[in-house]
Amino acid sequence: MKYEEAKNAAALKGGKGLARILNSTRYSMMGLKTAFLTEAAFRQLVYINLVLQPIALSLDVSKAERAILMLVPLLSLAIELLNTAIENAVDRTSLDIHVLAKNAKDMGSAAQFVGLVMIGVAWGVVLV
Repeated sequence: MKYEEAKNAAALKGGKGLARILNSTRYSMMGLKTAFLTEAAFRQLVYINLVLQPIALSLDVSKAERAILMLVPLLSLAIELLNTAIENAVDRTSLDIHVLAKNAKDMGSAAQFVGLVMIGVAWGVVLV
């Protein structure tokens, strides 16, 4: 990479110190807003979290069990964000049907499926 290219790439990073933290936070909030507005699956997971988080807080379980019950649904939100990012990157690259593009999208979907199974297993084990 040439010096000018590296300098231009660094400029896209969002600054240094507090400016970088503020920019990163703003970009993250923009990503959450976009996901909520454009992705039905993300909205559904937000609603699931809105139900499960208060239940987890109200259950008579250990701190470790409560942490698991709260973190696993949040992890599923993170997985959905990554799945959506993969889908968007693949679609930006090309809308042509290609086996590698299909594989990437299917694997992102499979990751979300595993996340949902994790929710079921964690809640099932703690509650039963």
